[in-house]
Amino acid sequence: QVQLVESGGGFVQAGGSLRLSCAASGRTFSRYAMGWFRQAPGKEREFVALLSQSGSSTTYADPVKGRFAISRDNAKNTVYLQMNSLKPEDTAVYYCAADTSYSSSPALYRYWGQGTQVTVSS
Repeated sequence: QVQLVESGGGFVQAGGSLRLSCAASGRTFSRYAMGWFRQAPGKEREFVALLSQSGSSTTYADPVKGRFAISRDNAKNTVYLQMNSLKPEDTAVYYCAADTSYSSSPALYRYWGQGTQVTVSS
């Protein structure tokens, strides 16, 4: 079992930045690819960013390319999502997820956190 806990969400004005953190339990954190997803009310959950087990490969959704950056610290069992130049359309609940696969599909992820709210005002 893997437990994931997100933190770092909050309120920010457009153009501002936030850094989300996702702390994972277990001693095999480095074996998991980590993904960030988001879901706004009335909308489907969508892919945001993906990081490989080694940390050497990343994938980003088109709307966040050049603005968001995903990273991991295996010593701390933590993955981060640095969000810059935030826009109102980034407003959503952000979830981190873990799996031994490397995929942008939320259906393929085995473990999920509870989510953290990000609200961007205009």
